[in-house]
Amino acid sequence: MPYLLHFRHGIRQIRTGWADGPEFVTQCPIRPGGSYTYRFTIQGQEGTLWWHAHSSWLRATVYGALIIHPKQGDSYPFTKPKRETTLLLGEWWDANPIDVIRQATRTGGAPNVSDAYTINGQPGDLYNCSSKDTVIVPIDSGETNLLRVINAGLNQPLFFSVANHKLTVVSADASYTKPFTTTVLMLGPGQTTDVLITGDQPPARYYLAASAYFSAQNAAFGNTTTTAILEYKSAPCSPSCKNGPTAKPIMPQLPAFNDTNTASAFTKSFRSPRKVEVPTEIDENLFFTIGLGLNNCPKHFRARRCQGPNGTRFTASMNNVSFVLPNNMSILQAYQQNIPGVFTNDFPANPPKKFDYTGNVSSSLWQPLSGTRGYNLKYGSRVQVVLQDTSIVTPENHPIHLHGYDFYILAEGFGNFNAKTDTKKFNLVDPPMRNTVAVPANGWAVIRFVADNPGAWIMHCHLDVHINWGLAMVFLVDNGVGELQTIEPPPADLPVC
Repeated sequence: MPYLLHFRHGIRQIRTGWADGPEFVTQCPIRPGGSYTYRFTIQGQEGTLWWHAHSSWLRATVYGALIIHPKQGDSYPFTKPKRETTLLLGEWWDANPIDVIRQATRTGGAPNVSDAYTINGQPGDLYNCSSKDTVIVPIDSGETNLLRVINAGLNQPLFFSVANHKLTVVSADASYTKPFTTTVLMLGPGQTTDVLITGDQPPARYYLAASAYFSAQNAAFGNTTTTAILEYKSAPCSPSCKNGPTAKPIMPQLPAFNDTNTASAFTKSFRSPRKVEVPTEIDENLFFTIGLGLNNCPKHFRARRCQGPNGTRFTASMNNVSFVLPNNMSILQAYQQNIPGVFTNDFPANPPKKFDYTGNVSSSLWQPLSGTRGYNLKYGSRVQVVLQDTSIVTPENHPIHLHGYDFYILAEGFGNFNAKTDTKKFNLVDPPMRNTVAVPANGWAVIRFVADNPGAWIMHCHLDVHINWGLAMVFLVDNGVGELQTIEPPPADLPVC
């Protein structure tokens, strides 16, 4: 099967959109037996990022950490940790994930949920037959270590906690934050969080654990817990010590799966370390509704192909447009070479119809249009996007990821965004910089960025089932003036369709 890698997840591909990776957006898939070299320069970034496949559900198994250390001679803006450990949270199916999504696409229903969550590829010892492979994270009394936590799961935001230990958040999505202390993290798929942990507890074994944060209503999810073990070097062990410590690890108190208050309190705690230059004059003021939908069963489909609610097929959209990937050329290539017929540039700046987004939505608004539609931005334009969740089918926390850019999160809240009152809540002093924003269930978030990176950049929900259903759009950013504001020509080995 063709596949490709998203070497962007956090890497700002300045003028090198050809190395971004999403299929049919910036390149055609790499053919079986073929190769493609991703060439890019890391500029002004430090911290924890990651890479992953960006084709169908290959991301379930094709992913890894991408760590950017301070350049030589520089240091962290906090005391250097004694050691560093990367923790990749993932999902595992007792099936081929590609078959799972293919079946859902055929039936129009929701895909089967994963059978386990994992930490560095291991489910942990709360599942059957995986005890001996549980990941061990070492720590010594008195030392402070850095944990780099990445949610690489396909479809599930996760709570993460360490028994009896506090976590000091120092970075997220490879941007340093004003440190704050918490006992629980919430990471949507695609998000990363760096935390300091100190060995200040009695020497023993403590579980690191992750479980689902699930905000959708009346839907299935994996209600299980993955674990690793934080193990003190001096933890008591059996008399011979041949088999290491034997005491059962202490379990943390994880939030309930639907604890939206804890999730919201965590995401609202982030601040930039110092005053930042937030765009204050806005050139593009955009309002995007996001959420699910249901397509009526096409007349030529049999009932087995319409197994969504009441004989429908699941879909998803932004501003009532369900995004369709092209299949014969990438959007970036068509945009850069002015090739017609691949996409249109008429994505709406606002929802075609205003309604009570988080209320009881009329069923007439549940079926979106389909199309490959982008929105044009002039180079250097200052952009604000209000991301508004809707209650169509069900409200849900959506991790919205923007390729090619980091952005400032000015505010978030519940209910319908109100420009007259909610703009007063904007943090224009030290808002956090992220590349993925968790839009609250039945709520909204506001982001700002400067369109200073030319190319075609997809913005999508990082719940992979939602991008399969069309919860995405593309920003088409024009070239500026001169070579340094112009996208590089496509490389010679760029895959062809």
